[in-house]
Amino acid sequence: MKIAILVEGATEVAFKEKLRDFLQSCLGQKMPKIKFIPQDGRIPKEGKLRRIVENLLDNDGYDAVIALTDVYTGKNDFIDANDAKVKMNNWVGNNPNFYPHTALHDFEAWLLPYWQTIQQLAKHNLSAPNGSPETVNHDHPPSYRIKQIFSVGKCKRDYNKIIDGKAILKKNDLMIAIKACPELKAFVNRIISLCDQDKVIP
Repeated sequence: MKIAILVEGATEVAFKEKLRDFLQSCLGQKMPKIKFIPQDGRIPKEGKLRRIVENLLDNDGYDAVIALTDVYTGKNDFIDANDAKVKMNNWVGNNPNFYPHTALHDFEAWLLPYWQTIQQLAKHNLSAPNGSPETVNHDHPPSYRIKQIFSVGKCKRDYNKIIDGKAILKKNDLMIAIKACPELKAFVNRIISLCDQDKVIP
């Protein structure tokens, strides 16, 4: 099984090592070959997305293509997670080997469950945002919240999406975020189900 995962940029690529380790522990010998393909800041729209997906499936030998977009793109392209998935599906043309997924509202939502680690890195005790990580809103999305604690913390530096994102994930169990974040769970279960339906996380 070969799976291509279209991601917005380097932040999500920093996630791949943690994801691979988790999938390997679940799937063992059925572990797929996964390639993360960054898209220069955002997932393409309309015909461009369709061409990329069809090329990966028809010419590059991939069995499945997953697109992972933030709902918060900075341009109000999507109303919510469902709207983003519907639009991506329509752009690609309802291809049975294409699977749209979202981070709600951005990738950093999946880091919020590890707020204690974020506090340690930022060297500040700012309280975690209220509510479920994926309900943190458009006006102040998760990435903003993490940037904020770094800006006021004693670490005396800005939040670095790649370095700090990787460090936060490295210190923690991915299952914690999977249980706290339904969109992350859906994304991980999509990969698992393509390889071994019996191993899907309940």
